[in-house]
Amino acid sequence: MILTFILSRVNLEKELYVVTGGVAFFGFLQLISGLFQSSGKGNNGLNSILTDLKRMPSTMGQLAVVQFFTWFALFSMWIYTTSAVTSQIYGTSDTTSIEYNKGANWVSGLFAIYSGSAALVAFLLPVLAKITSRKWTHAICLVTGGISLISISFIKTPMALIFPMIGIGVAWASILSMPYAILTGSLPHNKMGIYMGIFNFFIVIPQILAASILGSMVKHFFHGNTMSALITGGISMMIAALMVKFVKDVDDKK
Repeated sequence: MILTFILSRVNLEKELYVVTGGVAFFGFLQLISGLFQSSGKGNNGLNSILTDLKRMPSTMGQLAVVQFFTWFALFSMWIYTTSAVTSQIYGTSDTTSIEYNKGANWVSGLFAIYSGSAALVAFLLPVLAKITSRKWTHAICLVTGGISLISISFIKTPMALIFPMIGIGVAWASILSMPYAILTGSLPHNKMGIYMGIFNFFIVIPQILAASILGSMVKHFFHGNTMSALITGGISMMIAALMVKFVKDVDDKK
């Protein structure tokens, strides 16, 4: 509530209320859980989820940090690639212009390219993981994706964008598989379904946060330059790769 009040005073974008509202809502859930506990009615779904969240395995908490920076980067890409590419390469930000629509259509094709690249790379990841480790494999893929996102800012021709999209596809293939492979070995078998569900919170939360704060960042810090949002995403993915170092893979025998 205090954060919401501060935001209302400084007159920032209303999307930021989502962040403060989310924090307040989580605090409210904690309060309700405490009331249930004190009244002897602690055996319920809410208390169970909050207790499991508090007691999550250390590997899951470490992967949550990796996931946060990873999905923040992905969401920045999904939101701002079209406007960044059309402004830099097609020379327009007018959404009604022919050039803008040409650029938007090309970005849609590029997204298909990174998805197709991920499907092919997925077959190679187990081989790389066997040679190195799952952590190293994921870190390498995230670095590839981060560099690829940043490199978009240097590209001046549409066809050259295929190369960073292939790199992003490498990261995407690993994002969809390696964190879950690492996580599975750390979870108690009787809590597998619950913790897998909770783990998805760490995909949704960074996307909500990105949707809430990136608009303010672009407006106030980047002066409307959406390419800077892609660079921020690339840096975020590189940070995610660094955070992989601190993840304990309990099944790794190397």
